[in-house]
Amino acid sequence: MPEAEPAGAGADGTDTFPAVCAHTHLFPGARCRVQGLSDPGAFAADPSPLDVDLRFSDGVLTAAQLRTGTPAGAVLVVPAYTTAAGTSVDGRTWRVRELLRAGDEVEIAVAGLLSP
Repeated sequence: MPEAEPAGAGADGTDTFPAVCAHTHLFPGARCRVQGLSDPGAFAADPSPLDVDLRFSDGVLTAAQLRTGTPAGAVLVVPAYTTAAGTSVDGRTWRVRELLRAGDEVEIAVAGLLSP
């Protein structure tokens, strides 16, 4: 089976895909929608590692990684960032509860923090 997303397949021609989040930070139950995937259904069914640019509701943008095949399953690795209001958010690794096709996007549903 071919890879779900070849290198350079991001919406802007890079290897990174935009992911829009409904809140200023992640928490258990939070959701982000990955945009620009060529076949969102195939990716949701059989995800592969992916670099994403998380865009939070306050406009803050931070690079993150969706990693697959870890002992915990799929995880979203988010580095430390600062919200638009000035709140520092530590870097964290989040377990992914599910990846769902949502039209032409893939929704990442966050389960909770991965224990260190």
